[in-house]
Formats: sequence, C-alpha cells, structure tokens
Amino acid sequence: MQALGVNAGDRLFVHSSFKSIGPVERGATAVVEALEHAIGPQGLLLMPVFNLVKPHDKRIATWHYPTTSSTVGWLTEFFRQMPGTYRSDHYSHSVAARGANAQEFVTDHLSTKGPSSPWDHPPWGATFGEDSPFERAYKIDAKIMMIGTNYDTATFIHVIETKWWHLRRAVDIDAPFLGIDRILLGECWEKIGATTHGRVGEATCRLFAIRHFIDAMLSEVTDSPTKFNVR
Repeated sequence: MQALGVNAGDRLFVHSSFKSIGPVERGATAVVEALEHAIGPQGLLLMPVFNLVKPHDKRIATWHYPTTSSTVGWLTEFFRQMPGTYRSDHYSHSVAARGANAQEFVTDHLSTKGPSSPWDHPPWGATFGEDSPFERAYKIDAKIMMIGTNYDTATFIHVIETKWWHLRRAVDIDAPFLGIDRILLGECWEKIGATTHGRVGEATCRLFAIRHFIDAMLSEVTDSPTKFNVR
C-alpha cells in the first residue's frame, strides 16, 4: 500500500473487491488493519456502505441506520460492523469512517445544504451536498483507492454529475440531470490524470486524489459532454 502511494495521515476512500485480493490470512481483519497501519493514527479510512437494493423505492423501506447491511462488497460490510466505525445516515449512499475525526466527518449527511441530486429524498439530506462525506472528502483532498475494482464503482462520478448539473441549471433552470458513462470517463482520466497503479495481494489497484479527479473531469465533461455518452 505504501508503494502504491498511501502515506501516513492520508484520508483514504476505499472501493474494493475483497475476493480480488486472493487468500488472506485473518481475512478482512488483516486488510483493514493493513489500511489503518498505512495511514497511521492521524489518518482517516472511509468506505461506501451503500444500500443499493432494487427496486430503488425498496432502499427507503429497508433502511435502518444501525443495522442495514452494505450491498457493495464483503469488505465494506465487515468494516461497517467493526467497533469504532461510524456511519452516515443516508438511505442509499451511506459512508462509514474510522480514524481521526471519523464521527464528525460522517455526522451531517442529513443536511440539505448544497446542490441537490436525483438521490435526495426527505428526510435525508443532499446526497452529494456540502455536508455529505463525499463533498467533505473533496474539500480535504482525500484519496481514492480502488482495490480490484474499475471505474464502474467510482461513486465520485456522481459528484461530477451533480456539480455539472448545477452549472447547467445556473443557465437553464430546467436543464435535465444527465448521467455520465463511468468507463469512458475513467479511460479519459487514465490518460490525463495523476494515477498510480500497483497490487495489493492479487488485486490490481489504483490510487489518486479526489479533488484533482473531480476538477479535471468536470472540466472535461463541461467542454465535451458528448464524449462521455451522457444520457
């Protein structure tokens, strides 16, 4: 992880495929411990613990903040259940945190401050708004680490979509929300972005800065939207 570019004090948002790592003595415990060792006691470890059951309206019906399982991989569900992990209260796009200021970081996901998105549903707040863990990760220039996953899992592309929508709505209030092809956007980022590649166990991994990713790709999408198969 350190060879990949993970440093002490990093704020790290991890997308993962646990099985891609291969056999691990002590399983998920060892993986989380390795991540925490790499970022040290002043670091902050973040993982998506989303409730993405289908159909969409079932997410609301199945949401119970303390107990609803993460649907985005075993490592995230294990992480959610660890003592000392804190979880944001959002019916579909909840984020879990451990480490320095973890509880404070995820505590305001019910806030409606900032841009809205199609995932917003009262009484929950702005999914990708100013007080969301996603925007806070952007503001503190956290890093994304992908362990055995591709850009199809990159939830921060929704942040780009949301920011782009509000730029367009400033000109035309009726501008529709448009989705971006994640794989195409990822291919573009791999060409122009500052991404490091490596391996954790058997898993192919990527590491890059969230703020650079969002700023650079928002500019690309704004300049050439048709390139990303928006819909």
